[in-house]
Amino acid sequence: MKATLYKGDKTLSLIDKNIEDPKKDEVRIRVAYAGVCGTDMHIYHGMMDSRVNIPLTIGHEMSGIIDAIGNNITDYKIGDKVVVRPLDDRLAKPSDKGFNHICEDLKFIGIDSPGAMQQYWNVPAFTLHKLPETTDLKLAALVEPLSVATHDVRMSGLQPGEFAVVLGGGPIGMLIALVAKEMGANVLISEVNESRVTKAKEMGLEAINPVTTDLVTYVKEKTEGRLADVVFEVAGVQATLDIMTEVAGIRGRIVMVAIHGQSKPVNLFKFFWKELKLIGARVYEREDYEKSIQLIDENNLPFSEMITSVQSLSKIQEVFEGIDENPNGMKTLIDCQSV
Repeated sequence: MKATLYKGDKTLSLIDKNIEDPKKDEVRIRVAYAGVCGTDMHIYHGMMDSRVNIPLTIGHEMSGIIDAIGNNITDYKIGDKVVVRPLDDRLAKPSDKGFNHICEDLKFIGIDSPGAMQQYWNVPAFTLHKLPETTDLKLAALVEPLSVATHDVRMSGLQPGEFAVVLGGGPIGMLIALVAKEMGANVLISEVNESRVTKAKEMGLEAINPVTTDLVTYVKEKTEGRLADVVFEVAGVQATLDIMTEVAGIRGRIVMVAIHGQSKPVNLFKFFWKELKLIGARVYEREDYEKSIQLIDENNLPFSEMITSVQSLSKIQEVFEGIDENPNGMKTLIDCQSV
């Protein structure tokens, strides 16, 4: 089989590797497609070298078909279409309060252990979610990032008819907006990249550039002065931290989607003055995956518009270099059977 390896120093290569039999509680997946996400790009840029065991096959957004089954597996069979929820929570303990998806000793498959950017991938069976037979495997590679979005929206408590502002129109921001709109909310994306503003509009979403249109004034006009019921902070920059408390209305909920690695200023007075709530949201739970699988299988949302390109596994180095050179792109998929 062919597999990719991240070797550090912005270098990925294609190697030959023996196909391994699954262990007793594992399945072997013939990987169909693997998506490249922001975390993969952070790894590529060396930002996670202290965590990643180099050399490593990375990747955690994927779809595929079960190719072999280890002993003790009864819930799945060869030929099942599946996706992997890449959280290894086997070291969860009572202090985690049952929230295993964010347990203290959580390991992320594809970052802390080998991932999906290879032709065959052995994974623990407990990570699997079965797909309906009708599911398009190319779209199913979006289940993992879509589950981030469904989790964020669920954590927000968003209700039909409420007004939501998504600060950041990258892949996750776009998916959040699609999920929020699907459940009946009024949604606005705020994004400084004009190409992504255009993309959002092409996907049927309302979007503005806050550099050219005052966001708070615009939302006031749209809501008769009530401002946003929910704000999703997805961009992870100081400008969005500054505006999130301004655009949120009385008793608004702000969902912190972006990862802020360092302490940053936030206007706490606005939390007092408007009785705002700040909600943290990280990865996903089983129910978020099941919701995402349903949305992908129904395919009523423009998910295909999220896919910028599909490249062969053999072009792994060019794929990462190309994403670096195209800030306007959304989601690049790797066809893991194409070498």
